[in-house]
Amino acid sequence: MKKLLLTITAIMLTFALALSAAGCAGKDDDKKSGKLEGSLEDILKQIYEKAELSDDFRQWTEEGLLTNEINDENEEYHLGKKGIVFKEAIISEPMMMPSAYALCLIRANEDQDIEALKTEMKDSANPNKWICVGVDEKNVLVDNVGDVVMLVMSDDNAQAIMDAFKAFAS
Repeated sequence: MKKLLLTITAIMLTFALALSAAGCAGKDDDKKSGKLEGSLEDILKQIYEKAELSDDFRQWTEEGLLTNEINDENEEYHLGKKGIVFKEAIISEPMMMPSAYALCLIRANEDQDIEALKTEMKDSANPNKWICVGVDEKNVLVDNVGDVVMLVMSDDNAQAIMDAFKAFAS
C-alpha cells in the first residue's frame, strides 16, 4: 500500500512540476506575442525616455517632434501604401524636416498575423519619402512587442530607439 501511495505521489509531483514549468515558459512569449499595455502615446513617451540618445537628439524629441494619428487620409504617406490593416496607429515626426526621421507605432487587431503585418510595413516603407533627404534602407527597422509593431526610420538613431522599444519585452 505504501509503495502504491508513494508511486501516485511521485506521479502527481511530476505532473505538477511539468505544469508549473509550462506555465513559466510561456511568460517570455507573452510579451512578444500578447498585448502591450498602455496607449500608443504612452509607449512612445517611454521609448524616448529609455532610448540611449545624444542630449541634442533627446531635446529634439521633446521639442521638435509632433505626434499624429495615422488614418485613411495619411496612411499612404506614412506607411508607404494604403490598405494596411491595423487597429490604431500614430507617427512621431519632425515639425520641420531638417533630417529624415519617422517613428510609427501600430497596434494590430486582435488575432491579426503580426509577422505578416511587419513584412508588409517593411516592404512598403519609403525611406525616401521626404523632399531632398532620405534614410539608408538598412536604417529602416520594423519589429513588434506583443500587439504593437514599430517602424523607425533614422540614419543616426534607429537602433537605439528599436532597442528601447524591445526593452518592453523583458
